[in-house]
Amino acid sequence: MSDEWHLYVLHCADGRLYAGISTDPQRRLGEHAAGGQRAAKALRGKGPFAVVFTQLIGSRAEAQRAEYRFKQLTRPQKNKVIDQACFNWLDDA
Repeated sequence: MSDEWHLYVLHCADGRLYAGISTDPQRRLGEHAAGGQRAAKALRGKGPFAVVFTQLIGSRAEAQRAEYRFKQLTRPQKNKVIDQACFNWLDDA
Protein backbone atom coordinates (compact mmCIF):
# COMPACT_ATOMS: atom_id res chain seq x y z
CA MET A 1 0.00 0.00 0.00
CA SER A 2 1.28 3.43 -0.93
CA ASP A 3 2.14 6.01 1.68
CA GLU A 4 1.46 8.80 -0.81
CA TRP A 5 -1.93 10.37 -0.28
CA HIS A 6 -3.91 12.40 -2.80
CA LEU A 7 -6.60 15.02 -2.44
CA TYR A 8 -9.32 14.46 -5.04
CA VAL A 9 -12.39 16.46 -5.95
CA LEU A 10 -15.47 14.97 -7.60
CA HIS A 11 -18.20 16.83 -9.45
CA CYS A 12 -21.57 15.22 -8.70
CA ALA A 13 -24.56 15.02 -11.04
CA ASP A 14 -26.41 17.55 -8.86
CA GLY A 15 -23.60 20.11 -9.31
CA ARG A 16 -22.02 19.67 -5.89
CA LEU A 17 -18.33 19.20 -5.31
CA TYR A 18 -17.05 16.46 -3.03
CA ALA A 19 -13.48 16.44 -1.71
CA GLY A 20 -11.79 13.41 -0.26
CA ILE A 21 -8.40 11.80 0.24
CA SER A 22 -7.07 8.45 -0.87
CA THR A 23 -3.89 6.61 -1.77
CA ASP A 24 -5.63 5.57 -5.01
CA PRO A 25 -8.18 8.14 -6.25
CA GLN A 26 -9.33 5.99 -9.20
CA ARG A 27 -10.09 3.03 -6.93
CA ARG A 28 -11.90 5.37 -4.54
CA LEU A 29 -13.99 6.78 -7.39
CA GLY A 30 -15.02 3.22 -8.25
CA GLU A 31 -16.08 2.64 -4.65
CA HIS A 32 -18.13 5.83 -4.65
CA ALA A 33 -19.69 4.99 -8.02
CA ALA A 34 -20.64 1.49 -6.85
CA GLY A 35 -22.55 3.04 -3.97
CA GLY A 36 -21.85 0.16 -1.62
CA GLN A 37 -20.68 0.06 1.96
CA ARG A 38 -17.33 1.66 1.12
CA ALA A 39 -18.93 4.66 -0.63
CA ALA A 40 -19.14 7.93 1.27
CA LYS A 41 -22.65 8.37 2.65
CA ALA A 42 -22.68 11.95 1.33
CA LEU A 43 -22.36 10.60 -2.24
CA ARG A 44 -24.90 7.80 -2.22
CA GLY A 45 -27.45 8.40 -4.97
CA LYS A 46 -25.66 11.51 -6.24
CA GLY A 47 -23.77 9.95 -9.19
CA PRO A 48 -22.50 9.84 -11.80
CA PHE A 49 -19.29 11.51 -10.73
CA ALA A 50 -16.41 13.10 -12.58
CA VAL A 51 -12.95 13.60 -11.13
CA VAL A 52 -12.22 17.29 -11.64
CA PHE A 53 -9.04 17.65 -9.58
CA THR A 54 -6.37 15.48 -8.00
CA GLN A 55 -3.20 16.50 -6.22
CA LEU A 56 -0.50 14.39 -4.66
CA ILE A 57 -0.13 15.67 -1.11
CA GLY A 58 2.15 13.27 0.76
CA SER A 59 1.39 11.87 4.20
CA ARG A 60 -2.09 11.07 5.43
CA ALA A 61 -1.93 13.86 8.02
CA GLU A 62 -0.95 16.39 5.34
CA ALA A 63 -3.75 15.13 3.09
CA GLN A 64 -6.29 15.47 5.90
CA ARG A 65 -5.17 19.05 6.48
CA ALA A 66 -5.38 19.81 2.75
CA GLU A 67 -8.88 18.29 2.56
CA TYR A 68 -10.02 20.43 5.49
CA ARG A 69 -8.52 23.57 3.99
CA PHE A 70 -10.12 22.86 0.59
CA LYS A 71 -13.51 22.36 2.22
CA GLN A 72 -13.15 25.74 3.96
CA LEU A 73 -12.80 27.56 0.62
CA THR A 74 -15.80 29.30 -0.91
CA ARG A 75 -17.28 27.80 -4.06
CA PRO A 76 -15.66 30.46 -6.30
CA GLN A 77 -12.29 29.75 -4.65
CA LYS A 78 -12.76 25.99 -5.18
CA ASN A 79 -13.67 26.59 -8.82
CA LYS A 80 -10.52 28.67 -9.28
CA VAL A 81 -8.36 25.88 -7.86
CA ILE A 82 -10.04 23.37 -10.17
CA ASP A 83 -10.22 25.51 -13.32
CA GLN A 84 -6.64 26.70 -13.11
CA ALA A 85 -5.26 23.37 -11.86
CA CYS A 86 -3.78 25.55 -9.16
CA PHE A 87 -1.47 23.16 -7.35
CA ASN A 88 0.00 25.88 -5.13
CA TRP A 89 -3.38 26.81 -3.61
CA LEU A 90 -2.25 25.49 -0.24
CA ASP A 91 0.45 28.18 -0.18
CA ASP A 92 -2.23 30.89 -0.48
CA ALA A 93 -4.47 29.69 2.35
